[in-house]
Order: sequence, then structure tokens, then C-alpha cells
Amino acid sequence: MEWYNNDVSVNTKRWGVVFRTMANPNRLRIIKLLMNGEKLSVTDISEKLEISFKALSNHLALLKNLDVVESRGAEGHVFYWLNRELPKDFRKAIDIVLK
Repeated sequence: MEWYNNDVSVNTKRWGVVFRTMANPNRLRIIKLLMNGEKLSVTDISEKLEISFKALSNHLALLKNLDVVESRGAEGHVFYWLNRELPKDFRKAIDIVLK
């Protein structure tokens, strides 16, 4: 979905979503952890970042709904990775905040 158009109110709302998402330190830590391209299970992410499984699942669900991460179930686990076709607005925000 393309979020860039001439309607300023649409862009303002979308950027609000991007910044609210990126304002959470745990979501930033999740994105940073997945930036190396590795596919990690929920358990691996939870252990590495010391985030409860429940909280992590909520963060991952939000990031997936916004096309920031992708997932796949395998061998009884769900693996997550950063979406290679990350929305442009999130890519810009990540480049500014995390690089």
C-alpha cells in the first residue's frame, strides 16, 4: 500500500502511526535485532531482549500488521525477520533512529 500522496492529512496520520510505533523502546530493540537479516524465533527474541513472551507477541503482532516484520511457522516455532520490502516511511524512520 502506498502511503505517499498529496493529501496532507493522510500523510500526517501515517507518520503519526510510524512515530508512535517507533516510540516504544522494545519495538526499536526488536527492529534493531532483526536488522541483520537473521530469522529468529519468538523464544530467541524474548531471551535476547529479556522481554516477556506475552509483551513480545503483542509487539510483533503490531509490527507485522504494519508490514515491518514478516513471519513463518516451522518446527513448532514462529520465526520473525525484518520485511525486505519495508514501507518507505518506516525505512526512513529506521535509518534516522537506528543507524
